Amino acid sequence: MKPSHFSNLGIKPFKKGLIDLGEHIYCYLQPDGGWGWSNAGLVTDGDESLIVDTLFDEDLTYQMLKRMQKAEPKAMKNIVSLVNSHSNGDHCNGNNCVDTSEIICSKATLEEMSHESPEIMASLLENASEMGILGQYFSDCFGSFNFKEVTRRLPNTTFSGSVERYVGDKKVELIEVGPAHTNGDILAYVPQDKTVFTGDILFIEGHPILWAGPVENWISACDLIISMDVDFIVPGHGPVTDKKGVEAVKYYLTYLRDEAKSRFKSGMTALEASKDINISDFSEWGDSERIIVNVNSLYREFKNETMREDITVLFSQMAELKETSL
Repeated sequence: MKPSHFSNLGIKPFKKGLIDLGEHIYCYLQPDGGWGWSNAGLVTDGDESLIVDTLFDEDLTYQMLKRMQKAEPKAMKNIVSLVNSHSNGDHCNGNNCVDTSEIICSKATLEEMSHESPEIMASLLENASEMGILGQYFSDCFGSFNFKEVTRRLPNTTFSGSVERYVGDKKVELIEVGPAHTNGDILAYVPQDKTVFTGDILFIEGHPILWAGPVENWISACDLIISMDVDFIVPGHGPVTDKKGVEAVKYYLTYLRDEAKSRFKSGMTALEASKDINISDFSEWGDSERIIVNVNSLYREFKNETMREDITVLFSQMAELKETSL
């Protein structure tokens, strides 16, 4: 069913900083929620805490940790676990800043992290001026982040399926729902606080990006969130939402799947389909050029192919689409 609206999906003010969600549970938000501007979470009980995700560079992560320490000074002295929801650097590049003995993620996420590095991002930014429209686009997206000063720290604990962690008496359920956005996406669900941290399974008021797929897994993950007893849903990007926000993302994914499938059957290329699909319902969402990646991934599914398009090609096509739409 098509939602009645696709804007004003936030239920808390979307402002930078630590947002109190109730019983010693928080989210850290970074407007505007676009490329690299991700969210994180803090769960505490008594003298223990658990953090969900770090940020794209160490400076930003230390800023976040200072806010958390001010809000929960006792609990932040004993961080029992740091959870990485998936492999993208804007959710794990700050791991080295966190004083904890356990960093946990899915097995698929740890494997995928080996293919991503802040050094690559730093090199691309350094050479952006020689890369034409692609370099300008890359600088616009990622030029605000300091990748040169990132010291990578990989998770030391992995799981498949689901696992539980306790923060004091609070249970945190880690549930693997990938491959979807990436190969190893997980949700962090805190039943006692009726809160779920979704990582990039949810982009609220921004276009999702389907790096991995299959899309059906992502749609199923949305259904799982909708089935939960939750009041607060913290996305990987964008404002805190409720189930209306999840329904909007689910509709986007199903709509794009169906529209891409019809154009695939008619013989259009992925690029032609990306430019032809009407996404006016989502005109207020940011980063609409991500439709390039999304349709490319859907075509890969339709063809039963596993090899992804070269990422440089995809970013070049996104850069061109954004420039022509301005």
